[in-house]
Amino acid sequence: MASVLLPIAKGFEELEAVALIDVMRRGGIDVRVAYLEDELQGNLVLGANGITIQADISIKTIISDDFDMIVLPGGWDGTYALAENARILELLKEFKEGKLVGAMCAAPFVLKKAGVLGSAYTCYPGAKDEINHPGYSDTSKVVTDGNVITSQGPGTAVCFGLAIVERLVGNESMQAVKDGMLLDYC
Repeated sequence: MASVLLPIAKGFEELEAVALIDVMRRGGIDVRVAYLEDELQGNLVLGANGITIQADISIKTIISDDFDMIVLPGGWDGTYALAENARILELLKEFKEGKLVGAMCAAPFVLKKAGVLGSAYTCYPGAKDEINHPGYSDTSKVVTDGNVITSQGPGTAVCFGLAIVERLVGNESMQAVKDGMLLDYC
């Protein structure tokens, strides 16, 4: 079974995280939600819009070999916290060496800081100046550049999740999830 690590930090974008978790699990992917070891409430992580999510595991216990992909949801406060976390940056570099890396909304900022953002990507349009990296595209909801997949924002989270399901599990599983969710816009 494919497995994905999805780290979150205080101020993450809840819609993105929950949509990604939901779509990937519907597609048969084992998703583990990780919290940063410095979260004040342990594994309860407060999102940007006041919704608290219970994470599964501390980032400090993660072994990259246990996962096929790492995916970062956006939300500026959560993004900044992830970008300042040495373990997150280390994991991104480990994953880039032969696994998949994903980020959406503001989170490609973390990929840039880790040195793993490719030459083609997308993000939330309001984040592109702060990310300040060549190769930005606003013409697609999801951009794939080798083993790095990026997406634009809350409204594209389901499409991003479907792209991940297709990449990790296959087109048939992705189509089954898409049909089951009555999606015709991805």
